[in-house]
Amino acid sequence: MAKFILIAVFMVVLIANFASSEVPASSVVVVGSSNPKEEGNKLAMVQEEEDMDGGFSSLDGMLQWAIGHSDPGVLKERSEVAQRMSPEELNKRQTELKELMEKLKMPSDAQLMLIAVSDLDNSSLPLEHHLRALEELLVLVEHIDNAIDLQKLGGFSVLIRILNHSEPEIRTAAAWVLGKASQNNPIVQKQVLELGALTMLMKMMKSHTMEEAVKALFAISALIRNNVNGQSLFYQEAGDTMLQEVLSNSNMDIRLHKKSLFLIADLAESQLENENTAEVSFFNNRLLLKAIVDSMASSDLDLTEKALYAIKNILLLRSTEVQLFNDFCKLNEVLERTRQQLNDHGEEYAMDVESLRKEVNLTFLQKLNKVTQAAL
Repeated sequence: MAKFILIAVFMVVLIANFASSEVPASSVVVVGSSNPKEEGNKLAMVQEEEDMDGGFSSLDGMLQWAIGHSDPGVLKERSEVAQRMSPEELNKRQTELKELMEKLKMPSDAQLMLIAVSDLDNSSLPLEHHLRALEELLVLVEHIDNAIDLQKLGGFSVLIRILNHSEPEIRTAAAWVLGKASQNNPIVQKQVLELGALTMLMKMMKSHTMEEAVKALFAISALIRNNVNGQSLFYQEAGDTMLQEVLSNSNMDIRLHKKSLFLIADLAESQLENENTAEVSFFNNRLLLKAIVDSMASSDLDLTEKALYAIKNILLLRSTEVQLFNDFCKLNEVLERTRQQLNDHGEEYAMDVESLRKEVNLTFLQKLNKVTQAAL
């Protein structure tokens, strides 16, 4: 800390004595300022630039950081001492300051990603190094531009290859990074899908390690969300069977059940929004539909709500065979039992879920009535 305080002192003095300084006059902060809020706001803006560049972007950035992390009284005292220096001493300090800044500058995000990818690609490194590299990538790819640049560094190829790693920890972390990078990022979705990641992630859903399955499903959802090509591939890979097996297995982590229902609701909504897309038999898989309906029996209100949303969206599809819901899934009976369960809860959240249940019930009866009328 003392080093940065000294840097700030010399920078203040240099600003005062050299018109050619790299720091614009408008950027000077008065030592001992009584407006810490303003200084904090400036520091936040500087920090944002540092996050993008990987270090202090200028002398101004260094100045703002140092002053923001210094004691104003100490800084003022040292400034007075520094102001008594000769021009020769100040010139020497300016040179030293620039050299120190070069040493302190952190590597850019691209450099950090390249190092992480290189570590992952080096099979001779211990497991701890690979896990650390994956942890670093998990943070870095949250920035949309970093996620896009990762492909240029060969990162996705390496990540997809290690989805076959012998250690479940590595597979889990790799799936997590792929999911993070693909979220709301069509460019990355396309790149990762073209490299065959979806098939591998779906195989990971059969893992005996629950966390691996959770992260694999997270990555699958991120890859195909709002992506028609990804969804088509998911249907071709028997995604309905995969989700039905998850929902039918009571031993599965409830997180997997919730994520599966959310994904189903999202896929149905995507079908509704893309009217020109041919509707698929996915939503008429009777075993899948029954598994969704049976999920409403859970005592977990969040799970019940997600099941209701999925059913609602499926019922709105033109091609939905409502008779499957009526005859095979016994939706009418399950909705009534759910109503009784929700009434027993008596809490505000249960009332919100009950409103959704009523909406689903109405949609179901209306669609069933249309089918019945058409058959007469």
